[in-house]
Amino acid sequence: MCSSKIQTSLLMVSYSAYLLLGALVFWALEKNAETEQKMAVIHMKEDFLHNFTRLTLADVEHFLKNLTEAVQRGVYPVANESKTELSNWDLSNSFFFVGTVVSTIGYGTLCPKTAAGQIFCVLFASFGIPLNIVFLHRVGKMLSLLCKRLGRWLYVKGMKKKKIKFLTLLFFLVMGILVFLCLPPFVFQVTEGWSYSEGVYFAFITLSTIGFGDYVVGKQPDRNYPSYYRSLVAIWIIFGLAWIALLFNLLTTVLEDTEKKLPRIVIKWERRIKTTGKADQDIGSLDLFLQENRHYRILGKLHRRESL
Repeated sequence: MCSSKIQTSLLMVSYSAYLLLGALVFWALEKNAETEQKMAVIHMKEDFLHNFTRLTLADVEHFLKNLTEAVQRGVYPVANESKTELSNWDLSNSFFFVGTVVSTIGYGTLCPKTAAGQIFCVLFASFGIPLNIVFLHRVGKMLSLLCKRLGRWLYVKGMKKKKIKFLTLLFFLVMGILVFLCLPPFVFQVTEGWSYSEGVYFAFITLSTIGFGDYVVGKQPDRNYPSYYRSLVAIWIIFGLAWIALLFNLLTTVLEDTEKKLPRIVIKWERRIKTTGKADQDIGSLDLFLQENRHYRILGKLHRRESL
């Protein structure tokens, strides 16, 4: 037990240090390039305002193309939003970025633009993704251990094993939904100005690593965010990934168990048909059952052929 705790502690320290080191490197590699880009956007905007009466159609199209590229790279040339002191590559944003890299979410709204940053991203992800998988597996074990301890406590209280299994799974499911899917949208409502449904949508799309990029925290130019905000979101993502991975694993196990039990159900029904003689009624009921479960249509066809 003591050895396991030491291993867990070392893994957490190593994982945190790896993310922090990656954030510092991206901060150093990308911040100056971003500052230069912001200055270029400011000059582009000033030139447009001074010469807009003499611009040709080609000049306007060129300006719109550069403006679109700037927005896609996180530079918002609206009022004072393009000022250089506001960086997408400060420590907090860089930490958020490395979290999306190792978790394979990849929103696409923030990415390295320098050659050095892109090469480092490849190397960082190559080692960071396996490390993230190991870390999430360890966190999943810790969550499973908590469920087992709860089960033991309920067993000591005299509860039956089947009921204990149901209650522990229900506790794991409810607490996870509450902590990772239901409560964070309230924070997003206040901080981002999203609706609650948008917050739930963002939470699930993020934790399932789909990462469309249509909703991303800390990216609205008209809002002031705390410096630590995106770092806290990155930590929420990491632990939420561990929970949702266990949830998907649980659902997969349930589906596999159902698939294993179905042939037994078919055999029992066949025996009942032979012993009771109610072939037509039971075959019809079995066909209805199989039709409602699309995964077993082939099995249903085979059963009907044998009955004929």
